[in-house]
Amino acid sequence: MPFTCCCVPECSNRGGHLFPKDGELKKKWLNAIKRNSYEEKHKEWTPSKSSVVCHDHFLQSDYTSITSFGREECVESTTTPIVPDAESHILYTAVPLNSEFSCQTPPWVSLAIENFRHDDAGVLFYTGLANYNKFKFVLASLGEGIYHMNYMYNRVDQLNIENHFFLTLIKLRRHKTNFELSRLLSISEHSVTNIWITWLNFMSGQWKELDLWPSRDLVRFFSPSDFKLKFPSTRLFVDGTEMPVKKPKSPIAQQPTYSTYKNRNTVKVLVGCSPSGKVSYVSDSYGGSVSDRQIVERSNLINLCDPGDSIMADKGFNVQDLFAPSDVTINIPTFFKKRNRMTGKTVLRDRKISSKHVHIERIIGLAKTFKILTVAMNRTETKLSSDIIFVVFMLCNFRQCIIPRHA
Repeated sequence: MPFTCCCVPECSNRGGHLFPKDGELKKKWLNAIKRNSYEEKHKEWTPSKSSVVCHDHFLQSDYTSITSFGREECVESTTTPIVPDAESHILYTAVPLNSEFSCQTPPWVSLAIENFRHDDAGVLFYTGLANYNKFKFVLASLGEGIYHMNYMYNRVDQLNIENHFFLTLIKLRRHKTNFELSRLLSISEHSVTNIWITWLNFMSGQWKELDLWPSRDLVRFFSPSDFKLKFPSTRLFVDGTEMPVKKPKSPIAQQPTYSTYKNRNTVKVLVGCSPSGKVSYVSDSYGGSVSDRQIVERSNLINLCDPGDSIMADKGFNVQDLFAPSDVTINIPTFFKKRNRMTGKTVLRDRKISSKHVHIERIIGLAKTFKILTVAMNRTETKLSSDIIFVVFMLCNFRQCIIPRHA
């Protein structure tokens, strides 16, 4: 029995029955599995010599058995047409007597997303999304392009589209090795790499086409009530964050990635979110030696803000001179350097800023529940770090907001 993936749409089982040689019965099988409705309209799908339909799509009565006394029929007629059931996709069919079917049980893929339809805790653990419905919603946000992707290598047909996406999220959330994923999903390590890199680039490209920067009116409408009262002009929280990478072999590459703050090799990005908690800005990644100011100078953040806006940041974000020509204010706590005391008014103001700026740190903390951002990235992941970090923060936008309306 060939251990290829079942050709029925949305089925990830492996192994099953080859298509019958009888032309009429073969046609009924094709009509029953409705494969052509999932393919391009101008292209009709035809089964190959190794195409199979797994056991889950047959009833027990569809089989014939062979005993020492000869063949016994399990159905009354061998001419019953195949009628697919819309709910369970079971093929109600009578098996022709001259068909050679195997009764061996196919292997079971334990980590398929279909096994988590009613397991919210499992979906959250492996993907970072709340439940299966949220998983489907995020997949749908990527558009119809998911069915027409050009893979880095050949298309992997052993898994359906949902499980391609599921594998990518597991890689981001749990940072499992390609070897482990290949065993859990019954595919090769090469296929894991093929799916993972292709989907990461696709997700990043699709979501970067969106206009993530909300208008001033929209920001104000969704701002928490306390923000509207104390910091009505705030357009953005902003903060830098670093992710570890493995120490490069080349000394030339070690220097730009070495962070004196983290005392190790890292990549660094600048992340911004609106007062309501929506991530609306993620810079490209840079070596850990770069400063926040250098990232701002290379970004388009200044052009995104409107005159009269204000940005809330930490002390290290000392870029007031860059934003001043655009009439954009930077709200940061007061520097204590060269001072031995501060006025009560200044202390109260700094406390208010710090109490609000902590929300961006909470969102960054939420992103770092995806283990790929906390475990040292290898060489390939470091090259893809801009896309990895962007995709993770976009996934955070699909989580329930962690900033309450009254904050």
